[in-house]
Order: sequence, then structure tokens, then C-alpha cells
Amino acid sequence: MTNSLLDRLASLDSNTVSDALDFLGLSGATFGIRPLWDCPRIVGRASTIQLGPKTDATPTVHLITPVIDEIRTHDRVLVIAGGLEGISCWGDIIANAATAKKIRGSVIDGCSRDIEGSESIGYPVFGRGITMISARNRVAQISSGKPVTFAGVVVNEDDCVIADRCGTVFVPAALIEEVVELGERIAKRQNGMVNAVRAGRSVAEVMHDKEFEAIYVKEVK
Repeated sequence: MTNSLLDRLASLDSNTVSDALDFLGLSGATFGIRPLWDCPRIVGRASTIQLGPKTDATPTVHLITPVIDEIRTHDRVLVIAGGLEGISCWGDIIANAATAKKIRGSVIDGCSRDIEGSESIGYPVFGRGITMISARNRVAQISSGKPVTFAGVVVNEDDCVIADRCGTVFVPAALIEEVVELGERIAKRQNGMVNAVRAGRSVAEVMHDKEFEAIYVKEVK
């Protein structure tokens, strides 16, 4: 995958990417994963992490820290699955470590604590909520770099992630070019629809199903 494809993906919003996936019959859009502070949108490649309940009191390395230590490129987004309700799986110390590694942000199927710490250094965090309850002795890292199920979507290492104020969407790495090309056409058509409505054209006509279907039927082989 080229950086130019990630740049093109970054020019789209999560709504448009979700629409492109719909047209192609692909899953990838999630519900309930929102910015946990007023953070910037993030786009990048997934580094997957699976969490689960800690089953014994044996001391271990803190969850997620081995993944952060191993990252070598500046295009990564941490995709953290398996969070427990009301229990943190992110905090300010690992946010500082991630920032030092130039990780673009974290998306969590779970909760974060110390959110002011992430906010104070400008580190984007998307998730289900904020808590004060520590993960220590409650949550463990089960695996990394393997497929995870995140908010009902199967995400593989290196899949693409886009997260903004509307939510979080995943795009299979093998299909990123097709999704981006269709997303660009959708964005162009929708911008045209906005301009048509502003110019006085009937909104019922502009938003008729045939106008949206034309994006796919006429242009996608």
C-alpha cells in the first residue's frame, strides 16, 4: 500500500467511506466508537491488539506496551479489541509512549482513563467511553498482529482505519484502491448534489435513489 493511497483516504470522511463499502457489499463501518476528546481525525494502517480478562495475578508486562515498542513506521493506528465494560485499556503513560513513536492514534473497543493526559499531548483516542478504573490485574493482552473482531467488524493487521467525529471505519488492505476510487466518485457526486440544492433544484429530485445508484451503475465495472 502506498502513502498516496493513505493520503487519498484521508481526503474522505467516514460517511463517504462507509457508503463506498456499502456499494461494494463490504463490512467495515462501526457504531459507538467516538472521539474521547475533541481530537483530530486519524487515518492509518492498523496494528491490531486483542485484550481479554486477566485470569491470574502473575506479574506481566503492561498490555499494549510490547506493540508500541515494536512499531517502526509513522503510519500506524492502534486497533484495540476486547475491552471490558467500564475498565480502562488506555491511559496517559502509554499515550506518551505512542506519541514518541509517532503513532497516529488509538481506536478502542472499550474505555480509556486519564483522557486529559492524552488530550494534553494531542494524542487522538477513539472509543466507547471514559472510566477511572485501571486495567491492572483486570485486563491482559492476548495477542497482537492477528485478526481481531472490533465492534462486530473483523480487522486484520495492516487494514486501513479512518476515524472522525462520525465514527470509525475499517477498509481491507487488499481493497483500499477500489474503495478509495469509489469514495472519491461518491464525494464528487454528493458535492454536486449539495450545489444543486443550493441552486434551487428540488431536493426530492436531487436525492432520488437513482442519483445514488448512478454512481455505481455507470462508473464501476
